[in-house]
Amino acid sequence: MSLVLGDLKWKCWKNKMKTQDHEPIPEDMYKEHILELYKSPSNFGTLKNLTHEKTEYNSICGDEITVQLFVKDGAVKDVKFSGSGCVISMVAASLLTDKVKGMKVKDIKILKPQEVLNLLKIKLNPGRVKCALLALEAVKGALRS
Repeated sequence: MSLVLGDLKWKCWKNKMKTQDHEPIPEDMYKEHILELYKSPSNFGTLKNLTHEKTEYNSICGDEITVQLFVKDGAVKDVKFSGSGCVISMVAASLLTDKVKGMKVKDIKILKPQEVLNLLKIKLNPGRVKCALLALEAVKGALRS
């Protein structure tokens, strides 16, 4: 099954849409969830008070994500992202920013790419992995600066 948004075709792999130790998520329900996050992503916007910021680009497809963080006492108190990109990059940024909000910086710095890919709950072809990890690159880059 393909989701079509304008010229964007995104393949969903029904048999791979499983959560740990659970039955597969119904394809229609998951498709609706992904589309809703794409239309109205969590944490999309800009912070007025920020301590860290980083923009990352995917030169292959043109996706661009800027992540802004407000860090206090060694933890992310608030996070926002902005930019434009495909469904995968926008949804991954939304899910990742939800995950890092409240986390300790030291724990964010050791987040593995697979943890972000697992948030999506779908199998990606190799060309889309960079899209899914763009926000993680931006978050870690912001924390290095």
